[in-house]
Amino acid sequence: MAVFVPGLPGGFVLDDGANILQNRILYVDRFDVEQFVYAALSFHDGTGSRALPMLTFALDYWRAGAMDVEAFKLTNIGVHGLTALALAFFLRRLFRLAQWSEQRAVWGALLVALAWAIHPLQVSSVLYVVQRMQTMSSFFIILALWAYVAMREAQLAGGRGRLQGGLLVLVWLLALACKEDAVLLPVYTLALELTLLRFAAGQRVVARGLRQSYGLMLVLGGLLFVFYALPHYWHWDAYPGRNFSSSERLLTQGRVLVMYLGQILLPWPDWMPFYYDNYQVSRSLWQPWTTLPSLAILFAMLFWAWRWRHRQPLFAFGILFFFAGHFLASNVIGLELVFEHRNHLPLLGMLLALADLLLLVVNRLQLNRPSLLAALTLCLVFVSAATLMRAYMWGDPLRFAEKSASLAPQSNRSWIGWSNFWFSRYKQTKDTQYLYYAVDVAERSFEHTASVAVAGNILLFKSILGNLEQSDWQRFYEILRGSPPGGERGQAMEMFMTHPEKNFVHERAEVVKAMQLMLVVEPPGFTQAMRMGVYAYKAGMPLEAMVFFRRAALVSSPDEPTLKRLMGDLVQQGHPEMAAELQALLDKRGSI
Repeated sequence: MAVFVPGLPGGFVLDDGANILQNRILYVDRFDVEQFVYAALSFHDGTGSRALPMLTFALDYWRAGAMDVEAFKLTNIGVHGLTALALAFFLRRLFRLAQWSEQRAVWGALLVALAWAIHPLQVSSVLYVVQRMQTMSSFFIILALWAYVAMREAQLAGGRGRLQGGLLVLVWLLALACKEDAVLLPVYTLALELTLLRFAAGQRVVARGLRQSYGLMLVLGGLLFVFYALPHYWHWDAYPGRNFSSSERLLTQGRVLVMYLGQILLPWPDWMPFYYDNYQVSRSLWQPWTTLPSLAILFAMLFWAWRWRHRQPLFAFGILFFFAGHFLASNVIGLELVFEHRNHLPLLGMLLALADLLLLVVNRLQLNRPSLLAALTLCLVFVSAATLMRAYMWGDPLRFAEKSASLAPQSNRSWIGWSNFWFSRYKQTKDTQYLYYAVDVAERSFEHTASVAVAGNILLFKSILGNLEQSDWQRFYEILRGSPPGGERGQAMEMFMTHPEKNFVHERAEVVKAMQLMLVVEPPGFTQAMRMGVYAYKAGMPLEAMVFFRRAALVSSPDEPTLKRLMGDLVQQGHPEMAAELQALLDKRGSI
């Protein structure tokens, strides 16, 4: 836990904003059960998913009395420490299952758990506050795996293991209440059965039941994938809001997984930039050329694991565990291409494979214990130092922003984060010098990348400073036209309409012009079209507003109440012809 302490004073980053800082339901100022229940259910507008982490965020706010980032990060570090402890107990049981001696199982469990806990990749899971969802899920998954192995040991001894099975179900439900990828538990246990356990049991009826259960699970899982996941998630064209299709995503994931393997095996902090929004998409097997070799490496690893599943079952389990942990995030669901925290649990698989290979080498070469301990100590010292370096970077918002931009200069998010840091300083102090710093950082970003969000930020900063020029708007329009589809365009529009600092009072005609261009390059959905229309209408441009209202009518349901209220307001404010045109559009849609 100590190697993460230098990162405590850092700030909230990226998704922390929408999920924690801007989630007012988490601001529980007194111990009130009802408020905590609402906080637990507040993820994604009250869907109730990920309830346990959301509850702990509310508890952190309550005990700190504020959005104190150190209080939140301290809880994250505590969760990580508990997970490492649980992992050591699970690994001891696992190594004994692999026929290791008791002494070797104890020391192996401690060393592998320690290596997992202090790996530099874990920094972006432990110190990235919102990823408590991932770390808490990993904690309960590890407990579930411990319970599963205990249940299977009881079955191997001739019993049924009902008590351990009940515990398994309980902790799995708790994992599912943290993050949806906990649904992968049966895939992890299948990897155990294919390698170390082999569906064996003391009672023949139990062994037969295991084979039948897993066979049924594979059939149902395959049918679910073919008849639900593929039709629901597959896109031959780009995903909505993404610049890649399903096939391109799958090709890219080959390179992503090989990159993860490199970061695991060679954990140098400068090879872990945190921001990957500029990651190159694989458009074919040869573009970029590393796509095909990466896929070949992955297939070779799987083939190796399958061939060695009887000879070196622990090694095979580790490889299969790594791939199982990435099964959802590297599949057809239109998620972002890369996130380091996806390795929080799969990292364990590669460490297990390495530990088994190391043991094989030690036995073959008959290395003496002092040499082995010296080599392991040096490795752990190096990994600890690398994690301390990375945690130190996370320990200061400015240091984090500057380093992120230097490690990922092509990343729009890194430059946005750096310029927004100075803008937040301006909002705290009202010292305009910080705005000049923000403009300088944003201007420097154009040497590396052209971001519509950064260009929009420059408009905001200069508007507040009072030195906004027409050339700034022209650059924004050009970047908006050429930018890839995605969230940046919509975020820029939202910033124009909602920012409380000045709201572009003197440039509203230019804002509406930008919105009209947005209507051409990436037609908005109902909600955003309505917001754009309302903005233009309030800016005294009813004819321009009508363009957005028409768009909203075209993509809305015929009985949309918001649109009905709008038409009523238009009639009251002296624009019955606009209301009539919208009603005619709705009637025409309803008659088709």
